[in-house]
Amino acid sequence: MKKLLRILLCFILVLSLLGCGSDDKNAKKTTKASVSASKKTTTSTTSSSSNESTKGKGKVVVLATGGTIAGVGEKGKTAGYKPGSLSADDLLSAVPELKNVADIEAVQVCNVNSDDITAETWLTVAKKINEMSARDDVKGFVVTHGTDTMEETAYFLNLVVKTDKPVVLTGSMRPSTSISADGPMNLYESVCVAASDKAVGQGVLTVFSDKIFSARSVVKTSTYKVTAISAGEMGAIGIVRDGAVFLYESPAKKHTSQSEFDISKLTNLPKVSIVYFSVDADPEILKYAAKNSEGIVIAGAGAGEFSEKWVNVINDLKIPVVISSRIDDGVITKDNLLCKNTVAADNLSPQKASILLRLALTIKADTAKLEQLFAEY
Repeated sequence: MKKLLRILLCFILVLSLLGCGSDDKNAKKTTKASVSASKKTTTSTTSSSSNESTKGKGKVVVLATGGTIAGVGEKGKTAGYKPGSLSADDLLSAVPELKNVADIEAVQVCNVNSDDITAETWLTVAKKINEMSARDDVKGFVVTHGTDTMEETAYFLNLVVKTDKPVVLTGSMRPSTSISADGPMNLYESVCVAASDKAVGQGVLTVFSDKIFSARSVVKTSTYKVTAISAGEMGAIGIVRDGAVFLYESPAKKHTSQSEFDISKLTNLPKVSIVYFSVDADPEILKYAAKNSEGIVIAGAGAGEFSEKWVNVINDLKIPVVISSRIDDGVITKDNLLCKNTVAADNLSPQKASILLRLALTIKADTAKLEQLFAEY
């Protein structure tokens, strides 16, 4: 009897061990299946999230030209850096959030300090925008640029690009290596504006430190502040908050697709000199400028005024002379003019007046036409 009981217990033990082995195999199969399913879900979710983040948002083309936003220097410092050290791809990689706004296509136009921007650079950027704007997949453009001459490039593009698609300029006051660099946020907000339907037909814009400015009125007002880009008494026309675009005003002057200027066959622009008046300013400089230029813009005192000695020289000049002011705000009217053979710049700064005059010379504008252009643009 005891022997039979012992055999029965051994038989039960064997069955128990066989059952455990089967459960282990099933458990391993279940675990492997779970892991495999988990990997597929993660990949699918990431892929879906990535696709949905840009679906229907279109493409924004970033044209990089250099400047402080691409500058590199001693870590932590805001001065003594080298502008134009980072490529377009470097700038974009610093702002991974851009993928949630639009597909990005980078074009490296040049990589220089904006003081080295030339008319040839302007023409290259403008022609590239005019060419690429015909593509259905392109929704807008961002031009990264040094702040020193950003306002000039913005106004030039405002007069010659032939598209209603958003064109936005931006840059930074601090290099990428400084503490609290402002470039990444400015770039992010600019792409948000360039991808926004609200910016369509608004002309060329500049986005800087959460604010949106019209190309005609934008100006640099400080040598160091991160809010250096402003618009004087005209003010901002909109703001950007957490990627959302708010526009409150539209430019009233002609621009972009409304402009009559055609640069498609131009390789350079006529030369125009800006002459600055001050106490005891030598009028001989006017004669030199007239000899070496096709037009002159005078940065006059107050409402575009200058000395009697200057009046005598200007009255004899045979090239177009436009009168602006060295004062930041205000307008020059025809009644302000001291010489009958000159044209009032309206409220354009000397540097912007020179751009409009250079383009006017490409269409051989006479005095009457110049007066019309400075009133309309």
